[in-house]
Amino acid sequence: MKALLSTAPGGPDTLVMSDIDAPTAGPGQLLIDVKACAINYPDVLIIEDKYQFKPQRPFAPGSEIAGVVAALGEGVSGFAVGDHVFAVTGHGGLVEQIAVDASRAMKIPKGRSFAEGAAFMMTYGTSIHALVDRGHIKAGDSLLVLGAAGGVGLAAIELGKAYGARVVGAVSSEDKAQAAREAGADDVVIYGAAPFDKDQSKALAEQFKAAGGKGGFNLIYDGVGGDYAEPALRSIAWEGRYLVVGFPAGIPRLPLNLTLLKSCDVCGVFWGAFTARDPAAHARHVETLFKLWDEGKISPRVTMTYPFEQGGQAIADMAARKAVGKMVVTVAN
Repeated sequence: MKALLSTAPGGPDTLVMSDIDAPTAGPGQLLIDVKACAINYPDVLIIEDKYQFKPQRPFAPGSEIAGVVAALGEGVSGFAVGDHVFAVTGHGGLVEQIAVDASRAMKIPKGRSFAEGAAFMMTYGTSIHALVDRGHIKAGDSLLVLGAAGGVGLAAIELGKAYGARVVGAVSSEDKAQAAREAGADDVVIYGAAPFDKDQSKALAEQFKAAGGKGGFNLIYDGVGGDYAEPALRSIAWEGRYLVVGFPAGIPRLPLNLTLLKSCDVCGVFWGAFTARDPAAHARHVETLFKLWDEGKISPRVTMTYPFEQGGQAIADMAARKAVGKMVVTVAN
């Protein structure tokens, strides 16, 4: 079978389309014919050996897939050959077939496409865990979302609105601002390109403060990091919660005196570890997400699709922060 493999640390140009042996379904596993694989920022990091996990090479990037069940391993129940399913794989998704633990797979709701299935769980799972478990969101809160036009950003906007918050999206262009508005953002802030000098950082902080109003933001969802973090933190409310989600702009250094002055919390969000440590809570979130999806309050926005042979280009575009919504590689029709 075909697989897009990382054979040495490096950028997307180092990926190689290869022929490898097809897997089989082991005990407790599903063998899935992959139809679609969503691209996420960890795919940029994992092929450069900069992610928390470093798989043994050669490996395929691609952290969430959707497809058709081709075979059931021993002891598997609740699935049948031919079921349309999606799963979070961590890596290994840019392949024609994959074997995954049945416990990690879910059936795609009727009427939903493979692209939507592949694009669903990581963004919405991360965002609901961030807002509910770490941010303790409640109706009437004010929420600032950095990187609001990316997959997790749009998911955070939709979920923020579903939970009754006023949501401000922060983005880098008018096109991205429009995407944030379409997802439900009440207001947008358009920021410039980092790095920022002291005056530029102060000016951005004033933009955030103006958007947050007199009380500031109860929640700040930071999926960007870098020089955007400190200006955002300066707009936080008394006893606000700053949610650390990701660092495509770099790992920031926050002045901790600001946390004292605002009596605020800086909260790490590690969704993958959360799902492993508390699978029951994760299952409750999945149930909530499926309900919101069915009600039309959330919906994956797949805005860029790529053929299988251009999977490396999809990762390159993610690295260049070109994503608006979700990027999906079509592995097979």
